[in-house]
Amino acid sequence: MTKLSSIEQTQLSKLEKKLRRNVGQAISEYNMIEDGDKVMVCLSGGKDSYALLDILLLLKKSAPINFDIIAVNLDQKQPGFPEHILPEYLTRKGVEFKIVQENTYAIVKEKVEEGKTTCSLCSRLRRAILYKAAKELGATKVALGHHRDDMLETLMLNMFYGGKIKSMPAKLVSDNGEHVVIRPLAFCKESELIQYAALKHFPIIPCNLCGSQPNMQRQNIKQMLNNWHEQFPGRIESMFTAIRNVVPSHLCDNQLFDFKNINSKNGITDNMIDGGDTAFDQEKLSLTELSSPVIERNELQIIEVK
Repeated sequence: MTKLSSIEQTQLSKLEKKLRRNVGQAISEYNMIEDGDKVMVCLSGGKDSYALLDILLLLKKSAPINFDIIAVNLDQKQPGFPEHILPEYLTRKGVEFKIVQENTYAIVKEKVEEGKTTCSLCSRLRRAILYKAAKELGATKVALGHHRDDMLETLMLNMFYGGKIKSMPAKLVSDNGEHVVIRPLAFCKESELIQYAALKHFPIIPCNLCGSQPNMQRQNIKQMLNNWHEQFPGRIESMFTAIRNVVPSHLCDNQLFDFKNINSKNGITDNMIDGGDTAFDQEKLSLTELSSPVIERNELQIIEVK
């Protein structure tokens, strides 16, 4: 590892503590890792999965429970893929690992028309292979490197193109019911992971299948969110808070909330549900203020939503 300056060492120390705290909070809040677990960390060679492995190894040393870690990489046989990098890196760190070799690259290139995005097919193939590896290794948890920004991007993609309010869950059971998938970086910002990877000098391996496709809708959403963050600091944090603070009674999905059986009880206020009709009232006004026939211009609070 390249020697860091004293300033960089301080930056790394602070950032590492913050990431450890965020990962620890996510693990605790969603009960991601339990005593005796064998956690399979899916290592792609990108900044996020490197950081995930690094932080979990640090937490393993101080955690009040015992759990094992095994890193697994899927070599998809992309042309020019540097096969030596991950085995050498993991050997130096003393991490147990397995390299799975499957030529999914050829399948994707054969099945997907030139110019189309490859992510959907690639991710399905990769997921099936990794689940198979988890079963063979006896892993009880499968850890993925998705972070807070990935979750928000997925939310916006599903809203804009899928007609669903749906994101990436911090923890889920795989479709076949055999594996528990966890995302310990759920509370971590991508910008901090980028900085952490740079300070740690991880040997990043670029993805030539999906990461280099600039016309992907995910890239467009990422740019939109970045623009919002620059124009309106705090908006991204508020959005992430929102997906952890869902109010089904104030949406329109009758599968989540029993709208049909709502009825009045002669105006009794204890029948009010989740704040009643105060959908976005920032300040509660008194009945006197609400009934006043005159509102001075300088008392109006105008909120611009872009």
